[in-house]
Amino acid sequence: MAATVPAAEHDFFKSKVLGHPAGLFVLFFTEMWERFSFYGMRVLLINFLTMAIVGVDNPGWGWSAENAGALFGTYAGLLYLTPIAGGIIADKITGYRWAVVIGAGIMTLGHASMALETEFSLYFGLALLVIGTGFFKPNITSIISEMYDGKPDKKDGAYTIFYMGVNAGAFFGMMLCGYLAERVGWSWGFGLAGIFMLLGTLQFWLAKPLFGKIGGVPDKAKIAEETAKEEASGIKDHSHNPFTFLDKILILATSVIGFLYLINDPVSRIANLNLLPAVMPFDFQGEPFSGPLALALIGLVMFLVLVISRIARYAKVVRDRMIAVIIFAFFTVFFWMSFEQGATSLIIFARDSVDRVLIGGGATVFNIFNTLLTVIPLMIITWVLYLLWKQTYKQVLGSNVVLVICFGLIWAIVIWMLVREFQGDTTEITVSWFSILNSFFIIVFASFFSKWWESKYNPSAAWKYSFGLILLGLGFGLLAFGSSGVAEGAKVSMVWLILAYLFHTLGELCLSPLGLSYVSKLVPARMIAFMFGMWYLAIAIGNKLAGSFGGMIDEITEQYSLSAFFLIFTIVPISAGILVALLNPLLKKLMHGVK
Repeated sequence: MAATVPAAEHDFFKSKVLGHPAGLFVLFFTEMWERFSFYGMRVLLINFLTMAIVGVDNPGWGWSAENAGALFGTYAGLLYLTPIAGGIIADKITGYRWAVVIGAGIMTLGHASMALETEFSLYFGLALLVIGTGFFKPNITSIISEMYDGKPDKKDGAYTIFYMGVNAGAFFGMMLCGYLAERVGWSWGFGLAGIFMLLGTLQFWLAKPLFGKIGGVPDKAKIAEETAKEEASGIKDHSHNPFTFLDKILILATSVIGFLYLINDPVSRIANLNLLPAVMPFDFQGEPFSGPLALALIGLVMFLVLVISRIARYAKVVRDRMIAVIIFAFFTVFFWMSFEQGATSLIIFARDSVDRVLIGGGATVFNIFNTLLTVIPLMIITWVLYLLWKQTYKQVLGSNVVLVICFGLIWAIVIWMLVREFQGDTTEITVSWFSILNSFFIIVFASFFSKWWESKYNPSAAWKYSFGLILLGLGFGLLAFGSSGVAEGAKVSMVWLILAYLFHTLGELCLSPLGLSYVSKLVPARMIAFMFGMWYLAIAIGNKLAGSFGGMIDEITEQYSLSAFFLIFTIVPISAGILVALLNPLLKKLMHGVK
């Protein structure tokens, strides 16, 4: 990995914005524009794929929810697998900053490809986004970890502020890309995502003087020095646990099986082309055993053998802390399996089952509320830009100018959108509007959680996970209750969906940003980028399950009810939340004093 340089050497903490180094807010805006592009496209994908081909003003491709969910789940799963390779490449070759620039450039091309709206350009664009994310995602967080080296008490707050940048980008990306796509045309939404990805890349590149050696190309001499220090202290990390021949075979086998399974799922459904055998040559209780499922189970067993054998070879403290990371990762799967319904089933639910039409006074009240909802966060983020400008315009003027251009464009589009919506007595709320509520609530509550985590009332990691999972389950419980007893073809009040997003957001703030922080605290320094990648593996599994289960909304609703569908996502996370709370004493012991 890139050489670890104490933050004080570069005076990061002398040039502050809101109590944190200015460099954090360069990363804040870089991530904001990347998330603007990513979430702007993400909120469109399922809607675009499943929108009817005829009978609507803005036709889509008319796919079934099952096929769209399969494609989205594979895409989302791969998004969190490629960071494993991206983290290793950054550690060994490029350094974190170059990896971020490379990834952002590839993603820009991916968004541009999707704007063409052909079948090939869609798949090619998704592939570029997957590859680019592999370089971008693990390494921008690794820059923060290196920046806060020696200041662990500040890390939770830094990651929470960074996560607010993620959600500011998601908020405006989903709002503006979604609005343009639904009101003007799909290619306008996909195209806008690409424009801001390009501008975000440029502002990060021009800000490189702020970072000094932080995130630079790996310094082999420095790495050798750190290794010698760790040997002298008796602490062993991955340098003393080389990959055996069996390890390499297991890594190759599980990677191939996992990749083939992910690709085969949508290909077999959409193109009716099986890359894996449809059935295995043996029966299970008289029934043919699914080939893809059997291979997936075999791959899982091989992966468990790999993980257990490698962890067993570490020194006790490192081993215990890595076991704690794996336990947290296990519960992370259940969280994202449910939470990511926001990109699949909740999009379809909002479009087809929620009453989104407002008339007269109701439309006026909504438009006023929507104006405040949009303008106030934009003013706050613009104020952060002003603070950053005051601190850094002499050092990185070009980067600040690009940010000013970005915000000028955002303000222009927002004003055009709001003026357009005030014209007329009837308002039909866009499907994508509901998705922005998650980001809005995070912007509202992030500072509260940041202060809570830094106070003496900071709960343990297990309790944070428990709170997150239970709150998430309660959000789906509200949807199950709100949609119960609703006649077929009737619409559900939007109040239930708004409340659900509120509870989902509170759960996310308890769990999601802190996962990255705990990995950085529990894992030896020279394994940070790689272990971030491993953390994303758990999220990948959750996202694939989210796509698969989310695509079943029509089938389960038809056989049982819409309420029954949401009840599944009520019971699973609440049960997981109770279990992780019971594991709190064990996890505290495994973490060996890390808080």
